[in-house]
Order: sequence, then C-alpha cells, then structure tokens
Amino acid sequence: MGSMLEGKPHVVCLGEPKYIGADYLSAFSKTHTFSILNTTSRASTIAELPAFIAAKGPIDAFIICMGTPSYHPFDAELLSALMPNCKIIVSAGAGYNAFDVSWMSEQGIVFCNSVDAVGEATADMAIFLLLAVLRNTSNAEKSARSGTWRTGRGGALSPAKDPTGLTLGIVGMGTIGKYLAKKAAVFNLKVRYYNRNRLPAAEETKHNATYCSSLHELLSLSDIVSLNCPLNKETANLISTNEFAAMKDGAFLINTARGAVIDESALKEALTSQKIARAGLDVLCNEPDVDPWFFEQDNVVLQPHLGGLTDVAFRKAERECFENIKAYFATGKANSPVNQSFQHKGVK
Repeated sequence: MGSMLEGKPHVVCLGEPKYIGADYLSAFSKTHTFSILNTTSRASTIAELPAFIAAKGPIDAFIICMGTPSYHPFDAELLSALMPNCKIIVSAGAGYNAFDVSWMSEQGIVFCNSVDAVGEATADMAIFLLLAVLRNTSNAEKSARSGTWRTGRGGALSPAKDPTGLTLGIVGMGTIGKYLAKKAAVFNLKVRYYNRNRLPAAEETKHNATYCSSLHELLSLSDIVSLNCPLNKETANLISTNEFAAMKDGAFLINTARGAVIDESALKEALTSQKIARAGLDVLCNEPDVDPWFFEQDNVVLQPHLGGLTDVAFRKAERECFENIKAYFATGKANSPVNQSFQHKGVK
C-alpha cells in the first residue's frame, strides 16, 4: 500500500484528472503512489472515503479537480477521514470560499489553490462580457432570432458603445486582473485599478494601469467596473448601495469573481434605475439556485459560471495541483499555499 511509511507519498484525486495527460501521470507515478477516488457527490464521498482508505492505505495528499460543486463544502464532515495522515490538500480552482481553510490549518494540513490556471480564461470571459454589455449583444441576438432584425428588442439602429477611450476599473489586480489589463489594451481601454496592495511601479507600467487609493475613487472614475477579487469576509457585499452611488450614471458592471461580492438587492435597484446601464455576470449568489429575477432583465448578460471552464485552463489547473504536491514532498514547501504558516517540515 502507498504511504509515506514506504517512502512514496500516497496521492489521491477526487475524480479522474482528464486533461493532465497520460505522459505526465506516468512520470508522476514513478515517485508517488497515485489513486483515484471515483465518487460522484458529497454523500457518496463521506460514505466511501473511509473504506477507500482501509483498502488502499493512508492518504498523504488529496487533489480536488474542477467542477465539484456537488461536494461543497469541503469541510471536516467531508474530509475528516483523511486524518491524521493527510499533509496537503490542493484545489484546481482559484477561489476557495467553499473550503474550510481554518479547519485544515487546525489539522496542520497545507491547503493550496491554483493561482494561474484559470486566470487567462477568466479574463477572457471578462472581456467577452465587457464587449457584450457595450454592444448589447443579448438583446441584439433576440432581435435577430425573432425576425425583427434591427427594429426589435435589439434597438432600431441604436449605436452601441465603443470601448475606445473608456476607462476600465479593475477591482483586484491579482492574476486575473493582470491578464484583463493586458487584454484591455487591445481595445484601447484606459485601465485603473484598486487593490489591497499597490503594485510596484514596474508592474503598473507593464500593465499600463493607474492605481486608485480607494475603491470609491476607482468607481467614480470608471466607465466599466470589473470585479476580479476573491470572496472572503472583507469582500462579501463589497459592492452595495454606497458603491453604486459612487459610480458614474450609466456605468457598466462585470463580475467574474463570486456572486456574493455584490449585494444583489442593491444591484437590482441599480439596474432598475439605470444607474448601471448593463451588467455582465458570470457569477450570482446561491448558484445554481439563483434569483430568477436576473433572467428576466434585458440589461443583464448572463453566463452560468463558465469563466475558467476551458480545456487549456483545466489542463493547467490539474498540473498546478500535481506540481504543488511534487514541490511539497520534495522541499517541504508547496508552490501556492493559502495557509502559508502551515508548511510541513522534514518531508524530504
């Protein structure tokens, strides 16, 4: 049986990693004992994980691939069977609001997210939504499909907004925000950003981005606001009544972060009053049981949380997971730990 006691860490993946590549897995398996836990839901995992461990041995590292909302939340109830042997848990996703990181830290488990894998794909989604709201594409398509062409819901020859010269305000200048700033240059957008920490001058120059010292400053100067920050205690309801009031009249809003970054009741008011001309939303609260009000609005462009769901992003995400584990067992330090103070010592 694979375990650290036999010199090879036992690494288990929740579901099959379908995009990483057979050659990569073959090389990985030379230095790690690799298994797959084929459960399909939270309930089946809770029921089957103890028997899996009894049959195959203690688990030293646990991988959670993309597309696992049916398992949420990843907490003590779901994961306690991994203890006391598990040393590291890695997620293919960038966001980790569904993970009980505090519990993992209490157990001495290092938890890692994927910091780059979905970054460019999510920035692409932000650009898609940005262009969609500026060009009012959803209503234009409805007009074309209904046969009314330019005289229906899409508007009778109404000119759309051109991105050239508009100011894009990026809330959260992490990996996704930086990709977005780079892509915004192609559309001649001016870029401003607000971040918990200001970027070094060289980074600002690289991304042609101007720093705003407060969120409200950014909101007041931006024609388009894109939310690219993680969801945590500090960012829940980050955009609410006061923030909408600070925005330009007729501004455009893009959210590819998490639904709960926005106070949805305040967003409804802003959309109804046309304070927000149009919103492009890849995320909403309480997915997939979201508020159906948003489905009925002509000034909302919706996607079902698809930002990071591309084949390249999935391959990158799976490889980031495995690379985190390889680094951890080789050096004692993972590449992208969320709870950095819980790096394990002496695992070489």
